[in-house]
Amino acid sequence: MSQPFVLGVNYWPRRKAMYWWSDFDAEEVREEFQVIASLGLQVVRIFLLWDDFQPTPDAVSPERLRDLTTVCDIAAELGLGLDITFFTGHMSGPNWSPRWLLDANEPPMPPGKLVSRGEVVDIGYRNMLTDPTALEAERLLLRTVVGALHNHPGVWMWNLGNEPDLFAIAPDRETGRAWVRDMTDLIKSLDPVHPVTCGLHSASLFSADPFRIDDAFAITDVAVMHSYPMYVDWLDNPLDPDWVPFTCALTTALCGKPTLMEEFGGCTAPPGEPSQVWEWTSYGTPRDQFMASESDFADYIAAVLPRLVQVGATGAMIWCYADYVPELYNRPPCAESKHERFFGLVRPDGSLKPHAEVIRRFAESAPTIQPAIHTLPLDITPDEYYADPAGHVRRLYEVYLERRPAEPTV
Repeated sequence: MSQPFVLGVNYWPRRKAMYWWSDFDAEEVREEFQVIASLGLQVVRIFLLWDDFQPTPDAVSPERLRDLTTVCDIAAELGLGLDITFFTGHMSGPNWSPRWLLDANEPPMPPGKLVSRGEVVDIGYRNMLTDPTALEAERLLLRTVVGALHNHPGVWMWNLGNEPDLFAIAPDRETGRAWVRDMTDLIKSLDPVHPVTCGLHSASLFSADPFRIDDAFAITDVAVMHSYPMYVDWLDNPLDPDWVPFTCALTTALCGKPTLMEEFGGCTAPPGEPSQVWEWTSYGTPRDQFMASESDFADYIAAVLPRLVQVGATGAMIWCYADYVPELYNRPPCAESKHERFFGLVRPDGSLKPHAEVIRRFAESAPTIQPAIHTLPLDITPDEYYADPAGHVRRLYEVYLERRPAEPTV
């Protein structure tokens, strides 16, 4: 029997963004989860902002655990499952460090790039993958949260992090592999039922990162990918509809498992305006960013979804639920990462963007996971691939495009 092709969304509230745990409002969550459910989505990915959940390394906040349980209750009532992401960590440009991990002896990040207790700080922090205090704190957080919620019907999957290589660099391949194994084994000892993943992104395809695709997803239950063509400077089209499915196919080729597109999407220009490029200074560096018109972006999503089915992906989760309200524009991440204000399915006033209707129609077609008809045979070993990942990814994309089947339809 065919399994449903999972449709989901990454979630931060439009009025609160990363500050929702410290200013928790259950009715706000219920209101927004009702919108998500009305679009036919099945899964919501949420992020446990580490400093909020673990203000000291030897204790998990009972208030935040209570609030997370409430979010699970709301999800279950609405027929939604939660992809619960630990150790957040890197998010939307800045890194968000627990206060106890800060260390004046560590090199600071670029100005504006590190946040703790909700404020920008000019200091460094210790490596969560090697620091003994951090590792014990991580195990405590997993034991507490998974131990409390492993039987909850709102839980869908456990996630070891959001692009963890952007928060901490493993000193070598074995350290990265050992960390994934240790944390996965701990979760599985508490919850042998729900799957575990680790939220890797396309940087893990572009570089010889110690978090290698083949290593991490040999250990976890589920392979995932986060992918955005507008961030790839050598692509001709910032809305290339083949790029996201290609990164799924390449992830599967490297690890041997079907891949969930856990994060994809794009930022949009104001309603009624054409696609355009914004230029500003971000974290002290000039930046330009493609901003799609709402109609162009809806067309892009309509093209990507059936292509993901063609490559045998297990699902697709859009980034993200909401554009943020203007009251957040002077706070991280919106102050410096201006494009992060406009990634939503809904606008700041809560109205739906056109691509939300595209996703609703796709959900109504009841898509199922299909055997891949657009495959990417890997003609080299993973070790050979990671000897020159930047070169191989470009070469393999050309191979992938040459093997493209007939144009899919929604």
